Amino acid sequence: MKDLTRGSIVSHILNMAPPIMVGMITIMICQLVDLYFVSSLGEAAVAGVAAAGNAGFLVNALMQVLGVGTVALIAHAVGRKDRADANLVFNQSVVLSVLFGLATSIAGLALSRLYLRSIAADEATIEAGTTYLLWFMPALSLQFATQVMASALRATGIVRPTMLVQALAVVINIALAPVLILGWGTGHAFGVAGAGLASSIAVFIGVVMLLAYFRRLERYVAFHPAQWRPQLRQWKRILNVGLPAGGEFAMIFIFMAVVYYVLRDFGPAAQAGFGIGTRVLGLIQMPGLAIALAAGPIAGQNFGAGNGARVRETFVKAALIVTAVMTEFLILAQFKPGLLLAGFSNDRETMTVASLFLRIISFNMVAQGLIFTCSSMFQGLGNTKPVLWSSAMRVLTYALPAIWLSTRPGFRMEHVWYLSIAATTLQAALSLWLLRREFSRRLASFRQEEASEQAEPEPVTPPARVPA
Repeated sequence: MKDLTRGSIVSHILNMAPPIMVGMITIMICQLVDLYFVSSLGEAAVAGVAAAGNAGFLVNALMQVLGVGTVALIAHAVGRKDRADANLVFNQSVVLSVLFGLATSIAGLALSRLYLRSIAADEATIEAGTTYLLWFMPALSLQFATQVMASALRATGIVRPTMLVQALAVVINIALAPVLILGWGTGHAFGVAGAGLASSIAVFIGVVMLLAYFRRLERYVAFHPAQWRPQLRQWKRILNVGLPAGGEFAMIFIFMAVVYYVLRDFGPAAQAGFGIGTRVLGLIQMPGLAIALAAGPIAGQNFGAGNGARVRETFVKAALIVTAVMTEFLILAQFKPGLLLAGFSNDRETMTVASLFLRIISFNMVAQGLIFTCSSMFQGLGNTKPVLWSSAMRVLTYALPAIWLSTRPGFRMEHVWYLSIAATTLQAALSLWLLRREFSRRLASFRQEEASEQAEPEPVTPPARVPA
């Protein structure tokens, strides 16, 4: 366990962010590797895998419910020096991860084809996407266990083990992808099914490695079977914090589904270009997101310890660092989009769409970085409802106008990207206002306590008696 209530906040952020970033980038690389090798199967296969991957946003919503609730409550317990509560929250989160994983598997088997039919451009795309999603479903289901274990470690200030496990899982995925997708060395090519299977095998190995770490090395939080009996009160605590944050990812799922819907008439090349561009954009946003995520446990531990000044300082320092990082990647996307997109498709129309998307939508980078930072701070404070409100506002100001624009004469796909810039900027402004209001409400009592401690007169030592 690492005490984040002491020491330099900037140092804590910079020490935690790189391992978090590496872990997230490795997950994104898995998706990009799938798209890279699938691209040789044709644009319908790329569009199908990209569209199926959007379902991951919905599953990520459920993962965030557990992850955010686990991080916030364990971080608060660490700040209070309450190890017993931290362990209870962790073990109850493990139980929920098993239930959520089973529910995801059942829903995936029942609804995969129906989902693809609602957004895909043609029958070939539907078939490819459904096949990939069914084989990718075990990976999504197992990620719940990974999320809970990684979140518990991050709440205690430990991030390197998760990074190492995820990096090794990606290496395994990269090694398996060409073998299973294209049949390298075996002569048995499974196509898009191989892409999903490679990811599922890699995630399974990652879960086993994290379990081994907890069994042998982790000491602050640990598996206690006696605490696996369902406790509804603890589930309520976790879900009260996690559900609004999960709702944020559900909004992203809706946002992405709307884009796929309005691009249907432009054909599979447009959907494939959007899918590639979205994943590359997600990759270059990872450094900013990692910095924001590092701020959450720092704010959480200090909030649990009653140190309001360090909570505010955490936000200011994180926001400044995130803005600087996002500005650099904005410049890269504007002047070198081809460098970022190289190798993902040989289809000129697909790459033209991806390049146009990346040039325009990258103007969201700074605003998106501030949204990330605000969301992480809300998680650290243990109140994620404002995150859901700002995300819902973004969807409303984007989805309805986008669908309406798609019905108008002269509609072009870049209209959707410009609309996204406006909606994201509005969300950033609302998030900043909501966080300022949250600070004034949640940290006011801390300021009063600090002021009263400073106002208390120091005890006066009576003068020593002088012997006659």
